[in-house]
Amino acid sequence: MALALPYNDGVTPLPPLLDSLGRPVRDLRISVTDHCNFRCVYCMPKTVFGRDYPFLPRTDLLSFEEITRIAQLFAARGVSKIRLTGGEPLLRHGIEKLIELLAAIPGVELTLTTNGALLAQKAAALHSAGLQRVTVSLDALDDTVFKQMNDAGCSVAKVFEGIEVANAAGLAPIKINMVVKRGTNDHEILPLVRHFRGSGHILRFIEYMDAGSSNGWKLDEVVPSAEVLRIIGAEFPLEPIDANYPGEVAARWRYQDGTGEIGVISSVTQAFCNSCTRIRLSTEGKLYTCLFATEGHDLRDLLRGGSNDNELDAAIAGIWQSRQNRYSLLRVAATPTLKKIEMSYIGG
Repeated sequence: MALALPYNDGVTPLPPLLDSLGRPVRDLRISVTDHCNFRCVYCMPKTVFGRDYPFLPRTDLLSFEEITRIAQLFAARGVSKIRLTGGEPLLRHGIEKLIELLAAIPGVELTLTTNGALLAQKAAALHSAGLQRVTVSLDALDDTVFKQMNDAGCSVAKVFEGIEVANAAGLAPIKINMVVKRGTNDHEILPLVRHFRGSGHILRFIEYMDAGSSNGWKLDEVVPSAEVLRIIGAEFPLEPIDANYPGEVAARWRYQDGTGEIGVISSVTQAFCNSCTRIRLSTEGKLYTCLFATEGHDLRDLLRGGSNDNELDAAIAGIWQSRQNRYSLLRVAATPTLKKIEMSYIGG
């Protein structure tokens, strides 16, 4: 049911929110934990986030009810897709209960991104709770390279098991995300293509991004999506296909022989800021209007300070309507030195 805000009769949808550049809010990404069982070199490197890193105390995390309340407000304002992220979201105790609560919000697609290590044991329960799809991160087919990337000793076989169980449980089509880093795993592009082509899963290649401040990002380690497409197309001819919806970040390509599709996400070389419809809610209740933001907007104090839905909606509306973010379009030589929020803290 729509929320009965002062300019809403409880039935008629609220007017969509537009930011200062006319972009609507359509996608809400919710980080449910700052913990992760991987230490991926591009996201949560062990040199910075050691095993004894002081993560947030449990009392600082939003409760499932608080998360759901915010999600309902965003749904009333036009959000049609919610993605649960982390850290690693499957580490959040009782995640199935949160999924049940969010799945009850009408008109919202509910998805989750995971590293796959716990997926085999969780997939059936996630689907039963109302989760619709999963995206799995997998940066190499070769076990040695994959373990080098995740820096936690997790094998490719463990992730494959999770993908198979999730597919059988109904969490399909499954998207497989590979972050491509030159000199580290770029030679794994074709092996992954050969493995997943014809499987029904959608392999997506993500340019190594300068998100956060801990991953030692260098421009010369970025493999442009155009290069990825040339590598794949030389063996398996490709052709472009239309986006599934306005603002989709992955450019879609299909194999000309009809054996499936791939995607490329080009946030460094072909910025898509002009069509970005995403907003991110951190584990402890801060809203971030860009993956490359330097600061967030605190909603937890409002939630726990007695604010009603009208007041929360007004805060959310003000944050989005003043949004001007165009980081990837304005990226200059100095931007890698900015103190940006870590990707592991608000999800990718």
